[in-house]
Amino acid sequence: MAARARWAITAVFAVNGSLIATMAARTPSLKVDLGLSPGQLGLVTAAFGVAAVGAMQGAGALAGRFGSRWVVRSAVTALPIALVGTALARELLSLLAVHLLFGAVHGLLDVTMNAHAVAVERALGRSILNGCHAAWSIGAVGGSLVASGAAQFGLSRAVHYGVLAVVLVPVAAAWTNRLLPAATDRGSVVRAERARWSRPLVVLGAMGATVLTVEAAVANWSGIFLHERLTAPLGVAALGYVAFTACQTAGRLVGDRLLARRTAHELLRVGTLTAAGGLVVVVASPWPAVAIAGFALIGIGLATPLPVLFGAAGHLGAATTGAAGTVARFSTMTYTGILLAPPVIGAVAGLIGLTWTLAALAPLLASVAVVNLRGLTEAAPTGSPAEPVRA
Repeated sequence: MAARARWAITAVFAVNGSLIATMAARTPSLKVDLGLSPGQLGLVTAAFGVAAVGAMQGAGALAGRFGSRWVVRSAVTALPIALVGTALARELLSLLAVHLLFGAVHGLLDVTMNAHAVAVERALGRSILNGCHAAWSIGAVGGSLVASGAAQFGLSRAVHYGVLAVVLVPVAAAWTNRLLPAATDRGSVVRAERARWSRPLVVLGAMGATVLTVEAAVANWSGIFLHERLTAPLGVAALGYVAFTACQTAGRLVGDRLLARRTAHELLRVGTLTAAGGLVVVVASPWPAVAIAGFALIGIGLATPLPVLFGAAGHLGAATTGAAGTVARFSTMTYTGILLAPPVIGAVAGLIGLTWTLAALAPLLASVAVVNLRGLTEAAPTGSPAEPVRA
């Protein structure tokens, strides 16, 4: 049963990645279709993020009451339908409403699919979260490629999203029937103590936010750095993020095997220090090719830290207050990194320049490497002999 659930939850990650990437890749079409100004488009994007963070606050309670299986099945079925709704909106207010819904469903799914993956890890007695996050990345690449093709051939967003929903809804319903029973984690979040923000959880959340801040910096600023700082052509400038994503995905595909041989603390330390080194290569590079290699090195370094931190957060509360509640609070902090990083980095870059701003992220990552992950996880009660993540 656990082996079947492992592939089922991995598929959920892939579906989530493909749908989020689809929405992102067709944002230019959305802007043109509704004639949105940059400010209006920013408002729509913010609505998605705020709704996702808001929904995360209730994800733990829902999983505790009904089981993460029920929430995952409901959310992964509703997400393609909500995406269709974003294509049917014809004015700003309805578009905002649908994006609030889409963001909320994504927030619920993001928390509970990670929580369910933690439950599967505990049932199997080994790590699977790296593979799940690799599936998310692969799904995102596939979704963005399909979206690019759809836009190139002039396919409307409504038709494109409708086809995705027709395909993905029944597939998701069939695959998620293989998830672990709801009783696995239903009722695990029952005490008032679940609401507290413990010191280990806050530290883990800050570490996750730091990792995602660097990821957001690469996603939003790598092309600009290559084009404006190193005068790379636009086509070459896009290769920075391509190299980062490809190497990060490849690293996650082998991450679970690495975690079987090394401790979580070792992977976290080596990964963040490697990524910090990649940032140094980028900012010190006189040529685009070397900077692209630096972005690839960042991708290798950041392949395992986030899955490791999700696993640590989930196992921190799995034996007592429930993985979903802990993951919800961890996700709230890490997701904030995605929301705040682009405008903050832009503002700082306006003051001191993009090169120095990216350089400042290297010691920030190095600070994550020095945190004693083993000490944080040992501070929590474990209570389960099936603990696959060795700190």
